[in-house]
Amino acid sequence: MKITWLGHSGFRIEIEDAVILVDPWLTGNPMFPADKRAEAITGATHVLITHGHGDHTGDAVSIAQELSIPVVGIYDLMNWWEGKHGISTIGYNKGGTADLNGANVTMVNACHSSSIGGEEGPIYAGHESGYMIAGEGHTIYVSGDTDIMADMGWMGEYYRPDIGILCAGGFYTMDMKAAAFAAKRFFDFKTVIPCHYRTFPALEQSAETLAAGLPGVDVIEPDVLVPITL
Repeated sequence: MKITWLGHSGFRIEIEDAVILVDPWLTGNPMFPADKRAEAITGATHVLITHGHGDHTGDAVSIAQELSIPVVGIYDLMNWWEGKHGISTIGYNKGGTADLNGANVTMVNACHSSSIGGEEGPIYAGHESGYMIAGEGHTIYVSGDTDIMADMGWMGEYYRPDIGILCAGGFYTMDMKAAAFAAKRFFDFKTVIPCHYRTFPALEQSAETLAAGLPGVDVIEPDVLVPITL
């Protein structure tokens, strides 16, 4: 299994027979080198979206059109995109599981907001979400944008993820200290990968606080387009 950071909250996850692009914001992403787009998306089988904000959905539709692959996410947004753009989608809801080429992807709760910019203001984009991605003997918790929430208690106990991809930049989401608290209290991760940081000055620039708060956990600060093999 390989997990590759695409900057901000974007990831390429190669698991089972799936190559899943999570929240692929490439165009205009200051963390992502524009000339590496083909490298990032080649071979992708699915696009997985946590919520509607532009720093998560930026290239989702264009990639789906270019590669003729489905976008996966909350029913409301998927249904709207399918009608508006004619792309293939898999729209479901929290508690549901989608089989993506052998990887079982369960939608779980997150605590944030979700909209897409429109000419007259924000357009409702369904609820924000996270995901539990199970395959190859691992379960990855992709938190999406969220604060600490009590739901993490039962999610950690029920799904028992061993890998956490956690938003941790602060300002728009929980910060490194909060992410460490959540990981320690609600989960038993072997590996934690922070995201939604370093992109803008308002966000945290280092994961030192996260690592310090999780002794015994392998906290990996990712580098863009450098695969992490687990």
